[in-house]
Amino acid sequence: MANSLYMVESILAKALDGKELARTEIKTLVNAKKEEAISKTIETARLIRKEHFGNKVFIYGFVYLSTFCRNYCAFCYHNKGNKHSKRYRLSPSEVLQYSKQLKRMGVHLVDLTMGEDPQILSKNCRSLIQLVKIVKDEIGLPIMVSPGVVGNEVLKRLKNAGTDWYALYQETYNRRLFSILRSRQDFDEREHAKISAKESGLLVEDGVLVGVGENCEDRAESLLSMRKIGAEQVRAMGFVPQTGTRMESQSSPPLLDELKMIAILRITCQDRLIPASLDIDGAKGLQLRLMAGANVITSIIPDDSSLVGVADPKHLFRMREVEYIKEHLNEIGLQIASKRKYEDCINIFKTQGVK
Repeated sequence: MANSLYMVESILAKALDGKELARTEIKTLVNAKKEEAISKTIETARLIRKEHFGNKVFIYGFVYLSTFCRNYCAFCYHNKGNKHSKRYRLSPSEVLQYSKQLKRMGVHLVDLTMGEDPQILSKNCRSLIQLVKIVKDEIGLPIMVSPGVVGNEVLKRLKNAGTDWYALYQETYNRRLFSILRSRQDFDEREHAKISAKESGLLVEDGVLVGVGENCEDRAESLLSMRKIGAEQVRAMGFVPQTGTRMESQSSPPLLDELKMIAILRITCQDRLIPASLDIDGAKGLQLRLMAGANVITSIIPDDSSLVGVADPKHLFRMREVEYIKEHLNEIGLQIASKRKYEDCINIFKTQGVK
């Protein structure tokens, strides 16, 4: 035990010096089981986040504009085969209205998130491209989109319309497990789309699920792959079973597994943005994820709206109010950053690229 703890401490010391960790070192952190080793990993992640971002965090607003989807993902509540999903598709005027509300609430970014809706994706995503331009022209905030795998020409048009971020989660970098989670989808095509997006000048968000059948080797591989792609925003989210999906009977992983993955993400991708979702465990869960190294709060939705999130939460509505979030940030010594600080952050990504 002492020798194992010494190895972890040596690796963490290397990370604190800003040095890139090797595969074997990342695997050692992922494999750590003892409470003291995990605690030191999380503490190191906090220190690294503070070095790069101080005590400031960013907040993202969600406009879930369509819950229609062409895919049959085993984990997703809004997959095409789930009869329980509440299906809707917002009009452009509704999307703009909600986006303006989010701007008034003080978010740093508006995420025009969606299922891979065949109607929106038709004609080379023309309606989505037009929507991005309308919202960007009206509110002037950074915009994120998540249309799934699209071609290079669409990526360029999205960029020209005002899109800043392209979100495309792999969920796992284990090919066999990917084929189970994202049946009928192509692993290489999805991975390559992120590389193409970066080449088009878009910032990229990648992410993995924790607790979906992966082992420690898989988790280490995912961490390394996201770093290799150079995603400017990376996330690890614990699996939550969803009614009507093929994985609804599978249990969620221990929260500590997700917290450890967030911490190791921070240690391996030190100056990246790392989200903590509001869709899962409420205020205390949010605090724990932030204390593990995350620095972006996602899933803020417009006041009094009935928009859904990425899961099927039946609570948390007050938790999505910015003033309520501030109270819980104060408890752990964090503050919401200025819009200027966020703009400076993403401008660095855009002008210098990922090292």
